[in-house]
Amino acid sequence: MLLPVSTWQDIERWLTKSRTIVVPIGSMEQHGPNGFIGTDALCPEIIARHAESLAPDDILVGPTFNVGCAQHHLGFPGTITLRPSTMIAAMADWTESLMRHGFERIYWYNGHGGNISTIEAAFSEIHARRSFDPRGADNRPGLSLKRRDWWDFRDVMGLCNKLYPVGHGSHATASEVSVTYFAYPDRARPEVEMSPKIAPNGRIGDAVQYRRDFPDGRIGSDPTQSNAADGAKIVEAAAQAMLEDVKRFSE
Repeated sequence: MLLPVSTWQDIERWLTKSRTIVVPIGSMEQHGPNGFIGTDALCPEIIARHAESLAPDDILVGPTFNVGCAQHHLGFPGTITLRPSTMIAAMADWTESLMRHGFERIYWYNGHGGNISTIEAAFSEIHARRSFDPRGADNRPGLSLKRRDWWDFRDVMGLCNKLYPVGHGSHATASEVSVTYFAYPDRARPEVEMSPKIAPNGRIGDAVQYRRDFPDGRIGSDPTQSNAADGAKIVEAAAQAMLEDVKRFSE
């Protein structure tokens, strides 16, 4: 099921058999000369929706939390970011809204490495609120929170490394651009040339330093290799891995 195109009665029925929901979470930031600004939100959304198409009765996918922590990308037009404190507060509100209806297991399916520390801090904040609640455990549902990065499965990363043994990179990667090209083939940009072909590697600091050291936005990558056919393979592998992981999480 997809929550945004379900009715409240659909969700009420879902809650009679499952207390689990998957929430794609990402970022709105530049991804080099041929990658979409929404790549980090699109990737988990594309994979989660493909997983839902494979097993619509086994998974509920919520709306995408599509703006995360990306301050270091602000030197590039189109990037939108939240401060960590804002993101933590928003995640807490999303979680408590879902808990109000009876959800007890929230699987945050992440597409942006820069979100990881803030997601984990949000989990700590959410659990702390419950620990400080003077009512204790009485009359409250349980709560399990999990973060899973879409690439964080052996089969998925193994496939990415096989497809792109050279120039996969760490930002604006060939794999993530391929995933988005799979979903939006009419917007692919195979004609874009890049120099150098493989971008440099290095540290990330603030927006000024990032734009200075990585002028076209890439880090260590050659996304001219990206294509929709590769994206289809990656999406299939990631969707299967995620379905199995969500099943374990729900048990």
